[in-house]
Amino acid sequence: MSWIEGRGSCGRVSEPLEAFRGWQERWALLAKKIERVQTTTQELQLQARLSDLDTSFILAFANAHALNFTVRSVPFFTALYSADMVLRDGSGMGTLFKLLGQPPGLNLNGTDLIPTLVRRFNGRPIAIFGTRDPYLAHGVQVITRELAPQSACVSAHGFLDIPAYSALAAPHQPALILLGMGMPRQEEVAVALRSTLTHPCLIVCGGAIIDFLAGKTPRAPWWIRKMGMEWAFRLALEPRRLFRRYVIGNPLFLGRALRLAYSTRGGVRLFKNRSD
Repeated sequence: MSWIEGRGSCGRVSEPLEAFRGWQERWALLAKKIERVQTTTQELQLQARLSDLDTSFILAFANAHALNFTVRSVPFFTALYSADMVLRDGSGMGTLFKLLGQPPGLNLNGTDLIPTLVRRFNGRPIAIFGTRDPYLAHGVQVITRELAPQSACVSAHGFLDIPAYSALAAPHQPALILLGMGMPRQEEVAVALRSTLTHPCLIVCGGAIIDFLAGKTPRAPWWIRKMGMEWAFRLALEPRRLFRRYVIGNPLFLGRALRLAYSTRGGVRLFKNRSD
């Protein structure tokens, strides 16, 4: 599947859950699905496509933590895999694609990409669902004052029952829904929203994006991000919360990536039907 291809065979899940029994099969399917943008021109084309939709559309991001999560949770894998588009997020995923013998493409992490997308929706209705106050209120202020000052916004914290978000979105008819709930909840909410919306809408699984916009979680300096080491910066800020995710999770991810690469002979079997 090329980077700009539509839903096609890697779109919404139709296979039975039994097909995803092993984590290697799940990782292989996600690796084939992930859109890898190679140039800044392609990134601009991607942004234009996402801001001019004719249906409800889920944009999700896959990083090392997400793939580790799919090892122990088939329902999370199903929700992530059923997104209409999944982008590569983080240096760990870059390493995975290199091990599979594939160009990793640009690191399209949500923290950098989402604000740019929000600006493209300026003047159209926006919904912001996630985190809690005061960070939700601060994040909404950043969006309405800086990123999309001409947009009408509706917001809600990230701990409502899932049907409540559809009830909030229906009368507002947002062109963009930004979810900042963390995984796996935001992916589950996204699937529920897509099933009920009757108008074109981009639904973005944004992780901690609202907290970043609100200033709760600072970004690493540019040179650290350039090195692909923002995870280490975040770990230093929140060692207790992120210890399992990074100190334990990163070596697990690398070991699994090596096993997947070995089992697919450097990516030949996995990508033999893919054109890039």
